[in-house]
Amino acid sequence: MKNNLVLQKTAITFSVVLYAIVVPYLEINNTHVFNPDWTPHVRIHEVWQLFTNTSIGVLCLWLVWKKSEVLLSSILSMIITGSFLVAFALQDTYGGSMKFLDGSEKTILGINIGVVGFGLAFILLVVSLIAQFKNNKKA
Repeated sequence: MKNNLVLQKTAITFSVVLYAIVVPYLEINNTHVFNPDWTPHVRIHEVWQLFTNTSIGVLCLWLVWKKSEVLLSSILSMIITGSFLVAFALQDTYGGSMKFLDGSEKTILGINIGVVGFGLAFILLVVSLIAQFKNNKKA
């Protein structure tokens, strides 16, 4: 059970690092926040999303490492990572794209880097939740 908790905490921390540190690092530049082709309205939504996700990430880390609260921390992280995956899946319906204006896209083995990272994080969070439910049934 103790090993499960360490694995759960690690999975949650991995997902938080992606959405609360890596994404802001990749987006606070001229491709996103300071993109001259973006309207001010779009930029405020981008910065809002970055602050919101980072704040939720800090909360998740506090919950899981100080309170050993896996359930809520996993669910909050799944909302963030899963929402990206849904937005990616629906991008054609609203004219969205992960491609830059020059047509390039960050990929790993031909798969969008966001789908790879958040997909892996989401799967790890699901596994973490399943382990938590099993632990709760044993208790």
